[in-house]
Amino acid sequence: MSTETDQYPTLDTVEGGHAVLCGPHGVRSRRGARGAAASWGPTRSRRGKLTAAALMSSLVLLGAYVAGGVMPHAGADDRQYEEFYTPPDPLPQGQPGDLIRTEPSRLVLEPSGQLGAFVGTGTRIMYRSNDAQGNPVAVTGTYIEPDVPWPGNGPRPLLAYATGPYGAGEQCAPSRLFNQGIHFSQGFDLMLNVEEGWIATMLARGFAIVVTDGVGMGVHGPQSPQWLNRVAAGSALLDAARAAMKLPDTSLDPHGPVAFWGYASGGQASLSAAELASTYAPELNIVGTFADAPVTDVVAAIPDIDGNFLAVLAGYLIRGIIAAYPQTEQPIHDVLTPRGLQMLDWSGHTCLVQGGVDYAFRHLEFWFNTDLNELISNDPFKSLLAAQRVGNIKPKARCISHTTVGIH
Repeated sequence: MSTETDQYPTLDTVEGGHAVLCGPHGVRSRRGARGAAASWGPTRSRRGKLTAAALMSSLVLLGAYVAGGVMPHAGADDRQYEEFYTPPDPLPQGQPGDLIRTEPSRLVLEPSGQLGAFVGTGTRIMYRSNDAQGNPVAVTGTYIEPDVPWPGNGPRPLLAYATGPYGAGEQCAPSRLFNQGIHFSQGFDLMLNVEEGWIATMLARGFAIVVTDGVGMGVHGPQSPQWLNRVAAGSALLDAARAAMKLPDTSLDPHGPVAFWGYASGGQASLSAAELASTYAPELNIVGTFADAPVTDVVAAIPDIDGNFLAVLAGYLIRGIIAAYPQTEQPIHDVLTPRGLQMLDWSGHTCLVQGGVDYAFRHLEFWFNTDLNELISNDPFKSLLAAQRVGNIKPKARCISHTTVGIH
């Protein structure tokens, strides 16, 4: 096993495996988490194993909450979110990154709100963005204004953050988890905001944070997240930064530095945002991008979830393809077995822990009535999946870095 750090040429961005966000204003952080795994080129992913370990730790933590009498405060009734998260129809006129609505958001690390706190003030946001095919959509997220001053030089920097997969049900959206600490409804349909510790740390160091839910995630309606779609992911993150800059009464400079951060599928989003920025959001002052365990090649990552604890990720991927390219829905249904159709439906209603438990260690071949390798090796799926690969466009940023852990 090896730890591998890659960067684009001439960019001095990583020291000892830690991220350095740098730019003309001296924006720096040297305590980034080491990569957890994903595929970059030929590197084989161990993302599933490491994420599974994180989920098991979450279950232990959940048990502690239950024993301590904290869990009754966990959010089981999501009707309280429907009004805010239902997009207006039609969408108001505007440009990508324009705010549609905002409201204050309670921020907690766990349901009771008593075991630590974010050093900042949360605002729930809904903003305009574009989906995989350039259609205008409403996307939700959370902006966090730090309580502490920025200790560095120049304006306060904004970190635009994309999380890893939390599930495909709307109740699993990161912006809702900031509000609840833990989501729990029934069975194992629970999810923790597993990246909240890192976000809280950067907030305490003075970074402003905006976390996007991504296209199709969190909003109330029949749609599915356009998961692992390069264009949708990058657009949503860029527009989250734009939306944060337009919020009133923040400490942000509209021309201040912006950096992207993401883990796993969020790593794909952060790298895609850097690639798309020059043409999609040229006005943003992008100074750095870090991708922790990015999924840069979807096809190369598929074998790693076969028989994995997180085999349910196949359901998220298929739902994401259908959401981004509706013309694929019937062809996909035609190649799924009854077992595969059940998985596809149920995976869209639950969070990651439930999906992990339900489909742990399943082999993908039993969900398809045809050879999966042959299916993804031919069009239309070959071209659609190839379009999600990151690394073919020169990015816009002074510093680009990614970290992986893998077996060569």
